[in-house]
Amino acid sequence: MSSEQDPSNALPTQPEAAGKQDNPEVPAWRPPKITKPRGSSPHVEKALTDVRSKIYSRSVTGIFARWRVILVVLTQAIFYGLPWINWNGRQAVLFDLAERKFYLFGMVMWPQDVIYLAVLLVLSAFSLFLFTAMAGRLFCGYACPQTVYTEIFMWVERKVEGDRVARIRLDEQPWSLRKVRIKATKHILWILIAWWTGSTFIGYFAPIRELGMDLFTLSLGPWQWFWMVFYAVATWGNAGFLREAVCKYMCPYARFQSVMVDHDTFVVTYDHVRGEPRGGRSRKIDHKEAGLGDCVDCSLCVQVCPTGIDIRDGLQYMCIGCGACVDVCDQVMDKMNYDKGLIRYTSGRAIEERMTQSQVRKRMLRPRVIVYIALLSLIALAFVYSLATRTTLRMDIIRDRGVLGREIPGGLIENVYRLQMMNAAEEPVTLTLGVEGAPGLSISTAQGEEKSIRLEAASNALVPVVVRVPAGELEPGLHDIVLRVDSDESSGPGRKVLEKTRFYVPQ
Repeated sequence: MSSEQDPSNALPTQPEAAGKQDNPEVPAWRPPKITKPRGSSPHVEKALTDVRSKIYSRSVTGIFARWRVILVVLTQAIFYGLPWINWNGRQAVLFDLAERKFYLFGMVMWPQDVIYLAVLLVLSAFSLFLFTAMAGRLFCGYACPQTVYTEIFMWVERKVEGDRVARIRLDEQPWSLRKVRIKATKHILWILIAWWTGSTFIGYFAPIRELGMDLFTLSLGPWQWFWMVFYAVATWGNAGFLREAVCKYMCPYARFQSVMVDHDTFVVTYDHVRGEPRGGRSRKIDHKEAGLGDCVDCSLCVQVCPTGIDIRDGLQYMCIGCGACVDVCDQVMDKMNYDKGLIRYTSGRAIEERMTQSQVRKRMLRPRVIVYIALLSLIALAFVYSLATRTTLRMDIIRDRGVLGREIPGGLIENVYRLQMMNAAEEPVTLTLGVEGAPGLSISTAQGEEKSIRLEAASNALVPVVVRVPAGELEPGLHDIVLRVDSDESSGPGRKVLEKTRFYVPQ
């Protein structure tokens, strides 16, 4: 519609603007003021309201609620219990940053093993792609730390303040001694859980038994205090206050997961074909004759949602796939004597084409999923094989640049090398030096003229060695040689490491 047809949207014409400029109360340099229509977009207003409003989620029981409890217990048993497990007289899992050693049960990882971390990250990425392509945000709904700690904090909140209605009434009441007592009890319990979490977190980077004594005597180091307090405050703030805001506005996975979900992905879905038109009704009437769908519009699916969305509006990036709405809707369907599954884990194609669950599962193994499974399996097998065949003995050769080659008394040519030896095993080892590549070569340590080196368990050492050859045995110039170390068999199967280098014969 043009401005002539809609006078309310018409801008002032030139004469009108000139008339305003002729007004002595309006300076001539000021342009005509165009007033925007009052009120903003309802979508913007709703978004701002959602950010400001607090979500009071309702407790729910059911099969998916039980799975969430199982995953919370399992993940936290691993997190809190793992640092207390001993292995060969030490902490089983310890990332010792000061010594630059990572202890993982029977393995000792060094900075040179960063390739394993890179492969582990690749495995995590492909796992994320696979699980999201198959079943949406399962990780977010059941195992994400934000979800897990929010569940723990909400459980404490329900035990202290009550369920949804009781919490709403408590927050609406004016402050009183009772309200202060309840709120203080809740926050004290939250802080204790957060502090325990922060203490356990730094227990992965420092021996946790010593850490407990240092914490009791208040003798922790500054960085230990910092990370303990930081992680505790982050847990308290994220799980106690931010909650769904982290999933809706801060988590990057929520934003890009839509590119990994297609029409055949299993997600929490509302069956709009069966549920619409929605509306309240009595259980005594035949709702189909009344022209109603199965949805009774009770809004319980919204009340139990931890992010406060309405799943009936379709798949949304804020949905974490926890299945709380599935549990509560099935309970309502039971009470109404309707079939379960109005809200269920299924695909968009299943709703549109009215497919059965068995038909939907057959479509899960589509080409992209098969590619993800194949790549994930290959990388995982290579990763396991590499770890299983990983050598625990390493050697790096560092040439002494100050003295490349020299002639010493006795008619010998000598080159000096420094061997960076590393023993990643859990027991000490005795190594025997050797050299190959040219006739007449001999090798020994630089100090004691010995041919053996002892390395303690999970340690490294810088060992100077000398390689000699009789003068005249080799032509002047550079010659390729191989330095070799052999371990004894007293601490297990013998190990051998070969490293190439060059021997310099001066003119």
